[in-house]
Amino acid sequence: MAETRSPGIPRDLAERVRLVIFDVDGVLTDAGVYLGHTESGEPIELKRFDIVDGLGLHLLVYAGLRVGIVSGRVSSANRMRAEELGLPYHEGPHGHKLVAAEAFLAEENVGWDEVAVLCDDLPDLPLLKRAVLPAAVANAVPEVQALACWSTTKTGGRGAAREFCEALLRARGDWERVLARYTSERDAEAALR
Repeated sequence: MAETRSPGIPRDLAERVRLVIFDVDGVLTDAGVYLGHTESGEPIELKRFDIVDGLGLHLLVYAGLRVGIVSGRVSSANRMRAEELGLPYHEGPHGHKLVAAEAFLAEENVGWDEVAVLCDDLPDLPLLKRAVLPAAVANAVPEVQALACWSTTKTGGRGAAREFCEALLRARGDWERVLARYTSERDAEAALR
């Protein structure tokens, strides 16, 4: 049976992608930041990440794509989530994401003509202008939406990244293969118990 392709992500662009970069605040989170401190005065930062987004990022890795997280904000919560997912994380303080993204591309030996990005706000504009596949979450600012060649129907931190991952894999023709691999590994793990 032929796989259904995402009508919104052009297949020719999807097939060029080797590296996918995800923004954090407003994309992998709902953009909320909870700040506080312990009784001894140590700072605490909390954020809400959607678990289904993490699985989506892992499915891209299953497909053989390189995946990373880039933020323009120095954040222990972001580093913790990237570490939990086993993904590279780069941060550029004061909203300077391009420097962080350029370092990531250099590490991966990838050019912008092989990069997809999922973003939401003004600090993301330099990345969107360079990526071969610029994408936006549903609640992205108008300037980001204007540069995106595809947008999610879900908002940031509420499954938007997972939606993008699946759409990208479907556009590449990889969805069925990746899903079969994922489920067969889970079946094999269950059989060992």
